[in-house]
Amino acid sequence: MATTPSSRVLLDLNVTAPNFELTDIFGRTINLEDYRGKKVFIGFFRHAGCPFCNLRVHFLQKNHLALKAKNLEMIFFFESSSKLLLSSMFHKEVSPIPLIGDPEKIWYATYGVENSALKSAKSHLTSFIQTAIKAKMNKLPIHTMASGESINTIPAEFLLDENQIIRKIHYSKGLNDRMSIEHIYEFAE
Repeated sequence: MATTPSSRVLLDLNVTAPNFELTDIFGRTINLEDYRGKKVFIGFFRHAGCPFCNLRVHFLQKNHLALKAKNLEMIFFFESSSKLLLSSMFHKEVSPIPLIGDPEKIWYATYGVENSALKSAKSHLTSFIQTAIKAKMNKLPIHTMASGESINTIPAEFLLDENQIIRKIHYSKGLNDRMSIEHIYEFAE
């Protein structure tokens, strides 16, 4: 693990991912250890009403079955509460992909997810309107943040191998900066 000047702990490649045993919004126990033998994509998203993240989740959800057929599972984290996520029909339909609410952002800190007002503001100024329109056209939720959610959370994505070793880390540089789907498919092969 590496630290940044702001004392943010960053995860390193080729180390075992921090294990967790949590309950997803559907009441299922999600223990990362149970995924041993499979490749895993872990995505850390912003709040339930974020159009940037909801477009990404929608896109990944469309690829879920094809990636699952290649032995790659997905686990999604949101900084929203489980109750808020369950109030959204879109987020309910993400099942069977585990969706974990982490409003205290314990696992965000554990995985080194960044908070940056500068990166968030830049993304909002340069691409919020286009992203919001695209999300609305796809009937994805867009709403203001609930109590405890942060406008400064910057998404992160991780790929773990069958032994839960981190093989790819993508700490986003902006709200539309994500790991390429081609890279995810290559990893799943």
